[in-house]
Amino acid sequence: MADVITLTLKKSKIGSTKKIRATLVGLGLTKTNKSIVRKDTPEIRGMLKKVQHLVEVEE
Repeated sequence: MADVITLTLKKSKIGSTKKIRATLVGLGLTKTNKSIVRKDTPEIRGMLKKVQHLVEVEE
């Protein structure tokens, strides 16, 4: 399993802007402490850069 990253939503999206909430939904992060596995692509990396203050990334 190469080229995958695990994402965990560590902080609540309450108080965030609509763009940040939409980015989290696009990533599949809907609940706090939910973890997902995604392919490591430039598109996903760009989305992570936008929400890096809410998400924990494991490679």
